[in-house]
Amino acid sequence: QVQVVEYGGGSVQTDGILRLSCVPTGFAGASVCMAWFRQVSWKAREFVASVSYYGTPEYGYELANRATVSKDGAGGALHLQLSRMKPEDTGRYYCAARSNGPLCYSNSKNYDIWGQGTQVNVSS
Repeated sequence: QVQVVEYGGGSVQTDGILRLSCVPTGFAGASVCMAWFRQVSWKAREFVASVSYYGTPEYGYELANRATVSKDGAGGALHLQLSRMKPEDTGRYYCAARSNGPLCYSNSKNYDIWGQGTQVNVSS
């Protein structure tokens, strides 16, 4: 079965660090683009970061100075670290993958494999 599963999340303190991982099954994560999105408060689903098949990381504009994304070379698991967490970072974080292309895009419509998401709550 082709899927991605997110790990991590839960409660994070303000100014703390969020660490998430995403494990692909049924396909090689290293061979495709994989990305993180999030849905916070009233906003639409937002691009956080991605790593392409070529290993190129990209970041959403608002989070670029706080986010670090990486992908394992072998299993292709995707990792996200988000520092200096704020209460407004509270929301659901999703892992996604593109099965039909090596490049990444910030538009969620380009991704056809999605995880269930993991809830992140930032408390002061």
